[in-house]
Amino acid sequence: MLSWAVVFLIIAIVAAVFGFSGIAGVATNIAWILFVVGLILAIVFMVMGRRGPPI
Repeated sequence: MLSWAVVFLIIAIVAAVFGFSGIAGVATNIAWILFVVGLILAIVFMVMGRRGPPI
């Protein structure tokens, strides 16, 4: 998860350099959506906990 967050941060910085226009703005929106989905999945998996293998 941490590596994905770093990738999203880099995408956001590159988009900021280009002024959030055109493709840079779209890339920022996609990165934000994927980040939120990843965060929700991380919370769900934390709540569910890790289960052992079935016997």
